[in-house]
Parts: sequence; C-alpha cells; structure tokens
Amino acid sequence: MAPIIAPSMLSANFGKLEQEIEMINNSQADWIHLDIMDGVFVPNISYGFPVIKAMAKTAKKPLDAHLMIVDPDRYITHFKELGTEYLSVHYEACIHLHRSVQLIKSLGMKAGVAINPHTPVHNLYEILPDVDFVLVMSVNPGFGGQSFIENSLTKISKLRKMIDERSLKCMIQVDGGVNIKNAPALIKSGANILVAGNSVFGAIDPLKAIAELKSL
Repeated sequence: MAPIIAPSMLSANFGKLEQEIEMINNSQADWIHLDIMDGVFVPNISYGFPVIKAMAKTAKKPLDAHLMIVDPDRYITHFKELGTEYLSVHYEACIHLHRSVQLIKSLGMKAGVAINPHTPVHNLYEILPDVDFVLVMSVNPGFGGQSFIENSLTKISKLRKMIDERSLKCMIQVDGGVNIKNAPALIKSGANILVAGNSVFGAIDPLKAIAELKSL
C-alpha cells in the first residue's frame, strides 16, 4: 500500500504560500502538514491562526496540524474551526494526554500523539488504543532541514510491533529529515505517513519529488 505523503509547510516559501499550497493541490500528496510552534515547547515560532486560515482557504487537501506547543488543549477547538482534519499533540506537552485525545476526537478530528526522539515508544502503551496515529519525530522538533536520526528506524519497528500485536488500527507518521533515500527503510520499518519538508520544497521539481515518494 502506497504511503500517505504530507508535505510540510514549514519548508515552503513563506512569501509565496498560496502558490505553494496550489502546487500541493495539484500534486500526488495526500495531506498538508502544518508545524505549529510556540517558542516555548520548542525554540522557534512558526506561524499562527491568521496564516493557517489563509492557507486553509486555498488548500484542497486535508490539513494535518502538529502542535509543538505547551497546553495545547487551549487551541484544539480553534484548529477544528479552521478546518483541520488531523491533529497531533505531544506526549511531552500534555499533563492529561487522554483528555487531550478525547477532546480532539469529540470534535470529529483524527487524533495523533507525537513523541520526541528521546521518548521511548513504550510510554505510549496505554494511549495507543485511543489514537488514530503516532507521530515519531526523527529530528529534535523546532527547526526544518535537520538531519535524520537513524535510531528512529528502530523506534518505528518497536512501535509497529506494539500496534500489530494488539491488532490496533493506529498508523505511524514520521517527521524529520525524510527523503527519497531513507523513505524505503521507514516504510519497511512500519511507517504509513511520511512528512517531507526540504526534500519536497527544496527540490528542483517538487511535483516529481512528491510523486517519487508516493510511488514507494
């Protein structure tokens, strides 16, 4: 089964966001990935609600928002109002993770839980039956263009085993340093969803780059 491809807008040309969204609309990409950073949970600030609202008006693909922020529950309802279909919160940022996941699902969105590179996958054992996907960070969150952390392949394999042993329907998303070279190994390890930033927007032909990832 072909992987789900979600180009990350963090690597897009912010001066031409409408054109970048239109490019994704006309590509083989499946989702549009939005990295939301608050400068507290991660050492960077990306973009806020006015920019997301503008992108949502042009987007014809499902919006996939990754909240790298503290106290994400404050904003979950607003992301639903902006048209988000997939929403992930960080394990490390949620005091009451199950409550956060319940809120996301109660609003009709698909719920994901993200984990940083240092967080063991076994920490998710209790929450796995309640989420639609797990986002494995394969770089330390906060900046685009970082190098892929090789140990992520082992984490994905462990997570895939945890999911399959319990016959769960949870998907695995991977974000950070994903490219055409490591994507086959990611898929083989058990990833279903590939978030690609620089490997798409930094390519000479982004449409071709997306098509190549989709063909794996």
